[in-house]
Amino acid sequence: MSTATDRQSVSDRIYQALKQDIFDFVLLPGDRFTENEVAERLQASRTPVREALSRLQREGFVEVLFRAGWQVKPFDFHKFDQLYELRIILEQAAVRKLCEMQVQSGLESLKDFWLVSAKDRLTDGAKVRLMDETFHCDLIKASGNGEMVDVHQNITERLRIIRQIDFTKAVRIEATYQEHAKILRSIIKRRTDEAQRLIKTHIEESQAEVRKITIHMLHEARGIPKTSIN
Repeated sequence: MSTATDRQSVSDRIYQALKQDIFDFVLLPGDRFTENEVAERLQASRTPVREALSRLQREGFVEVLFRAGWQVKPFDFHKFDQLYELRIILEQAAVRKLCEMQVQSGLESLKDFWLVSAKDRLTDGAKVRLMDETFHCDLIKASGNGEMVDVHQNITERLRIIRQIDFTKAVRIEATYQEHAKILRSIIKRRTDEAQRLIKTHIEESQAEVRKITIHMLHEARGIPKTSIN
């Protein structure tokens, strides 16, 4: 007899598997599927499948179709561009506040990770992606505005599906280290205009690179056979 804990464990497994399929473009934006198809492929009952899909729906990865199952949410680059624009506004405001603060608290862990020599840098894209997200979120937190933190966190979650693509190439990991280091040093030296310019350029370059890589990966994924649930 299964328990609620067992069901939650199965639900977590299904959630992670589907999310990874979306990130790896095994499931492409616009792909449709049913709960039964997921349950059969992942050898589970429909209840934990439904729980996993509901979780992915709340995070913006999938959407339910009336009497037609589920769909991987299509990419809306226009909306992504708007979110990036809002990110720039928030992060420029945050670095300005940090430059004006008498005591710049909350930056120590960022300095320890990003202000290191080339030989001490991580090369694992997944780990650097997590640290990149932490970098931008911690800048907002260090500015001391809780409302900005909440808005920025929402943006971060909605952009995560494409931002993770930016760390699939070594050159982008290297660029992230270099750009973050420059931003931090500008903040530490209280060079407000320079810090705002650097954070804006950094986000814009990442945005452009993500769009280019995403379109390329989608093109490749649609042109080769894939193991999917539909």
